[in-house]
Amino acid sequence: MLTFYGGWREMSLRINLALVASILLFSFSEAQNRTPHPPVSAIFLQFDVDQNGVLNLKEVESSRYARQFVRWDADSDDSVNAEDIIRFRKRFGIAADGSMIQKESTFIVPDPEDLPMVDRSHPPSRAAARESAYRLKTREHSVSGVQYKIITDHSQKNYLKALERLAEHHHGEVIRINSLRELSPDKTSEKLQTQLRGAKFVAIAPRIESFTEGMLLDVWALLCGIDEDSLMDVWPGLLIASDAQAFEKLIDQSIEQVDLAGDEIRPLAISQVRNRQETRSLQKAGVLRKVFEERGIDLPVISIYGNDSEGAPQLRGPKTWNLKMPAAGKFVSQFPEPVEKEMNAANLWIMHGHGIPGMSCSMDIQGLPDAMDGKILLSGSCFSAFPWKSDLPSMGTAPGGYQMKQADSFVIRAVDRGAILAFGHQRLNSGFPHLYPVFEALLEGKTAGQAYQELLNGLIEYRDMNPADFALSESDKKSKRPPQNSLLYVMIGDPAFRITDSE
Repeated sequence: MLTFYGGWREMSLRINLALVASILLFSFSEAQNRTPHPPVSAIFLQFDVDQNGVLNLKEVESSRYARQFVRWDADSDDSVNAEDIIRFRKRFGIAADGSMIQKESTFIVPDPEDLPMVDRSHPPSRAAARESAYRLKTREHSVSGVQYKIITDHSQKNYLKALERLAEHHHGEVIRINSLRELSPDKTSEKLQTQLRGAKFVAIAPRIESFTEGMLLDVWALLCGIDEDSLMDVWPGLLIASDAQAFEKLIDQSIEQVDLAGDEIRPLAISQVRNRQETRSLQKAGVLRKVFEERGIDLPVISIYGNDSEGAPQLRGPKTWNLKMPAAGKFVSQFPEPVEKEMNAANLWIMHGHGIPGMSCSMDIQGLPDAMDGKILLSGSCFSAFPWKSDLPSMGTAPGGYQMKQADSFVIRAVDRGAILAFGHQRLNSGFPHLYPVFEALLEGKTAGQAYQELLNGLIEYRDMNPADFALSESDKKSKRPPQNSLLYVMIGDPAFRITDSE
């Protein structure tokens, strides 16, 4: 009985081992169909016929590894062990189990002054460009006029009355034209340039259906053509809202606005960590925290982490929240109570990260507070100021792999809910390197119009552009990213608006 029992156990063990081997071989066969990098152990299980722990060319000659054998055999001794394959794979970032080796990223938050300033003569390095770790050198350009002018194609009385109130407040005038979408060089634009020669501030108030990429570029050509050089000759701003009620509120807040004292600025940064390697948005939140620390102001930071971000770095400290996206393709629209409280208290929002229409930094447009009265929102996301109707081709996906969809503009929705100033971009943009100089200028006490003008002038010089080339040609309109794309930044708000008095 004992002999029979022991024999049965031995037989059972052999059967089980054979079954396990067959399962492993089947799994390996299946893995070959799914992945180009099966585990090294599975390769030896299938091809090491004599089970001596070493492969020779004959053992793999009829497989897909026949050509690979010579590369594994670094010492040319006609035999390959597991270490040889592991060593070879490591050169290409492949682990022994076939997975990709996750590179450890060094997360460093530079001091703001250490971010290189770039211009046409000093472009960013490849590393700086990849991490958006630089600042565009903007360009001051004096304005000879002192007047406040408003250009509009609105014809409804409630919009016009609001604009008349703003013009009266600034001792300026409203210039009405039939359409802001028809400003290409003609008698209309020549007449407008004559009317604008004494202007310091120019507010552009288009109907929402006029607000397209082509319109914006035509306006820039108009405002850059007042004198002989190619730079912007006035301090501009855009006055836009989705309906008359929101538009009137924007105007009324602009009239009633009072400069803030330095300690009355209550900032908030929202950053995005899509995966453990992509940490540049988080880095910029760290940079901003240092900026405000120098002013004795705490910066609350909300960081929204993607589903592939396990192991990514995190900022530490009080009023720091690390939130998780609810699911792939879903963005955060509800926030914990302490976060909501901070969002409502903040009067200056700065956002850095990917975007599509209806989303900025993994925050869904529905997550904007219902009441944003008096808030300033600066978004570095692509498509944050996407027009209702675009002059350019639609895109299937945006940077970050996000699926494009039809949705309202993030910054216009913020204005509709009461924001007094909002900055974004109509298409694809560089984010932090272009947003930071605007943010910095506003903190220095410059008006929104001056900060906006200096950014646009810096971009014109950096791209070596001429106003005659601003208008979208028929071929440009077929491009998803035409040469003029960099000029599609949008600053919604009174150009005379100022956060704080520079004195």
